[in-house]
Amino acid sequence: MNLNNEKDGVVFAILSYVMWGLTPIYWKLTQYISSGEILAQRVLWSFISMLVLLILLKKWNIYVEFVKEIIKKPKLFWSLFLASVLISSNWGIFMWAVIEGKIVEASLGQYINPLTSMLIGVIVLKEKISGSQVLAFILAGMGMLTLTLHYGVIPWISLSLALTFGFYGLAKKLIKADSTIGLALETMMITPIAIVFLTYLMFQSQIEFFNSVSTSLLLIGSGAVTVLPLLLFTMSAKKVTLSLLGILQYISPTIVLVSGVLLYNETLSQAHLIAFIFIWSALVIYIFSSITKRGKKSKVHIKSKMEA
Repeated sequence: MNLNNEKDGVVFAILSYVMWGLTPIYWKLTQYISSGEILAQRVLWSFISMLVLLILLKKWNIYVEFVKEIIKKPKLFWSLFLASVLISSNWGIFMWAVIEGKIVEASLGQYINPLTSMLIGVIVLKEKISGSQVLAFILAGMGMLTLTLHYGVIPWISLSLALTFGFYGLAKKLIKADSTIGLALETMMITPIAIVFLTYLMFQSQIEFFNSVSTSLLLIGSGAVTVLPLLLFTMSAKKVTLSLLGILQYISPTIVLVSGVLLYNETLSQAHLIAFIFIWSALVIYIFSSITKRGKKSKVHIKSKMEA
């Protein structure tokens, strides 16, 4: 499908983020299955779905070339393996949080994703940030500190989700592939481990996959739940500016938060509310700063072209 204009891109972006936001509802349907099996099945069926998608999008040859390149370059191989472990861990933590009734904490982790990525960029890649972005990070830190002091424990679910995704983005910088090729490669790397684990469960008579048709369909469907939002996002990214995508991405954690509170009766405590206020304030500053920064870069680029 060809996108004709930015309006189409926005529609696809919104659809992708809505689908990501609704995933807790899907994982709640599988809560009678162990988190380990759900994750392994998701990896396996995502890989199978990606192979089908690559054929439909006529990207199979590109995928094969990347596989050949990975074999020849150890650095690329280990970067891809690291990315695979990180994204799988992110999936596993999120699904476990949903099943264990900690959707609010999971949404908090998704909200602080971009701020965590910014911090990793500063520390690891020595990227420069503005004063307002520093303020945004401090506000987010105060939000997390509020939860820590209130409950007496570090909000590890939120931080783990943010850190695994942040370092996943860092690893992806070394893998120059589009989203579809990238996810196919990442699931390819971790699929052998998933198969070994599922085989172990089968020999231990602990696997749920064969117990009923509904269970089998739910686990097979986990591949589509993973791949379809990514496909829509990939289609939208071609026509929508990064600034707009940056704003739209908060649709997903907002839906996750609302579903946790309204659908599954999770408690939004006073400490959670204060933490969210800090983090939402941080995000407003972060988004405004990012848009302003990109606007200045665009003006400089246009000016340099005119002078040339």
